[in-house]
Amino acid sequence: MANFGVQIFPTDQTIGPVELAKAVEERGLDSLFFPEHTHIPTSRKTPFPGGTDLPNWYWRSHDPFVALSAAAAVTSRIKIGTGICLVIERDPIVLAKECASLDVLSEGRFILGIGAGWNVEEMENHGASYKNRWKIVREKMLAVREIWTKDEAEFHGEFVDFDPLWCWPKPKQAGGPPVWLGANTKWTFDRVAEYCDGWMPIGGMGSGGMDNLRAACEKRGRDASEMAIALFGAPTDVEQVQGRIDQGFTDIIFGLPQSEPDKVLTHLDRVAAVADKVRAAQRSA
Repeated sequence: MANFGVQIFPTDQTIGPVELAKAVEERGLDSLFFPEHTHIPTSRKTPFPGGTDLPNWYWRSHDPFVALSAAAAVTSRIKIGTGICLVIERDPIVLAKECASLDVLSEGRFILGIGAGWNVEEMENHGASYKNRWKIVREKMLAVREIWTKDEAEFHGEFVDFDPLWCWPKPKQAGGPPVWLGANTKWTFDRVAEYCDGWMPIGGMGSGGMDNLRAACEKRGRDASEMAIALFGAPTDVEQVQGRIDQGFTDIIFGLPQSEPDKVLTHLDRVAAVADKVRAAQRSA
């Protein structure tokens, strides 16, 4: 049975994370995801991948870990996750601590969706190299895993380097929260297979996506069927959603409008209705 969730930028101009989290759980959905941008440089040299002017919610969003903590405090069932966390802009020791703390406080309900980002100037403000962004993400996530799973963790790489350290709490989920990678290039599959537990493409997986993921996992002795495959930006259409599930998606994540609370909740009702119909069809199949 597929899982159904929603994603929105939690800003000071739309529904608050507490009200939304309660509404998501009340409607029987399974997850809530918040994205991340620490800021947006005013230079705007890097073009927005969406092809339009950059919407202002990119620079108005709350810190996702703070917003997700608020969401966790008023819910008991739904998964809460970053969609995505810009690992490139975060200290790996602090990131490991934030994730472990949120996982413990939420009773093991946290999912860490990660990515490298697209805004060159934003990364550079954090002292990060756009050219080396994926190498840096890889090392940071390998280092985070060490901290999550070792009593005395150490890591020595090109971009991340620290001697043995103590860091508690450890995550509630064994091995740490699931890590889902948000990207969709020819290199994505090897990255997912090496240091992730799931894949979260926006819009779809593209031609050959599942075959490529299976091949990458097989090379590393992993089973692709154990991976979460999450569709971000899912259509609110029963037949299309069912088609994506048939393709292999395990999680269907719908986008919510960046609007006033009433409009967000109205769209959430529509999403919940689609999820209910797909679940009913799956049960009767």
